[in-house]
Parts: sequence; C-alpha cells; structure tokens
Amino acid sequence: MLRFVRWFIPILILGTIVFTSVPAHAQGPKSKSFGFGLMLGEPSGLTAKLWLNKENSLVFDLGASYFGSPRIQVDYLWHFDTFSSPILKLYAGPGVSLGFDGPSSLWRKSKDDDWYYRDNEMGLGVRVVAGLNIIPKNSPLEIFAEIGENIGIMPGFGAGFDAAVGLRFYP
Repeated sequence: MLRFVRWFIPILILGTIVFTSVPAHAQGPKSKSFGFGLMLGEPSGLTAKLWLNKENSLVFDLGASYFGSPRIQVDYLWHFDTFSSPILKLYAGPGVSLGFDGPSSLWRKSKDDDWYYRDNEMGLGVRVVAGLNIIPKNSPLEIFAEIGENIGIMPGFGAGFDAAVGLRFYP
C-alpha cells in the first residue's frame, strides 16, 4: 500500500496542476530568456534556464547528489498561470538525469534486502518535476522551489525523491 501511495500522490498533484491550469504568458524577469544561478537540495549546485517561448523552458542543472556527483540533469518545463498572477507561476515537466563517480545506485538491494551504495558507476534516470517560481516585479531574479521523482533506469531500476530551492539571475 505504501508503494502505491508513494507513486499515486505525485502523479495526482502533477495531473491536477497540468489539467486545471492556463498557460502562463510571461518569460523570465524583464522578458529575458536566459538566467543562471544556484540551487540547494537534490542536486545542490549550479542551475541555468533557457526560455524557449512564453510557456516552455529548458532547465540545466549541475551539482552534487545522492544519484552521483557530479550530477547533470535537463528538464523540459511547461509554465502555468494557475494563480492568475504575473509574479507566481507553477511549472511541471519531464527530464533526464545522469550521475557520475559516486553512489549512483542507491536503490540497489543486496541479497539480504539492505540498501547499499555501489561506487564508481554511472547512473541514468528520468525525472518528473513540479514546482513554482516567483519573479518579483522590476527585478532580474527568479526564485524557485521544486519537487519531483527521479526514476533510475541504469545501472538498476529504482526511485528517489528530489526537492530543491534556488535563485536565478537574468543579466
């Protein structure tokens, strides 16, 4: 039952956001299309965002993580005007993550069903992420918070929870 709840609740939240929202009609701060900054959480490190149009963006992250260090990830996001606000937007989308030279297979189990780390392997995973961003008026900054599921597909199958907060600057 716990496994069902773990998968069902994030999917329900993501579905609610996607199907009850209206697309956003704003790009980054001051109509800029590229921003970069820092994020803390999973992973902790550098982040960059490229707005493709008024509703879609690509996010690139590089940092340290349980999934491998360094960890590289790319997400394709849709932005929604759920709150009818020019400042606060929700977003959601899929992504991929790649972890190197670290405990990249946290989810693997040994023969006695204990979790263990396996060093020096590359991990490949797919992500589903949802979050919110705050773009204060007349500011070159974007503040964001996100949660998501990282589903490892290589070297073994498993799942992990991601959460991060961060700040991007749009020059």
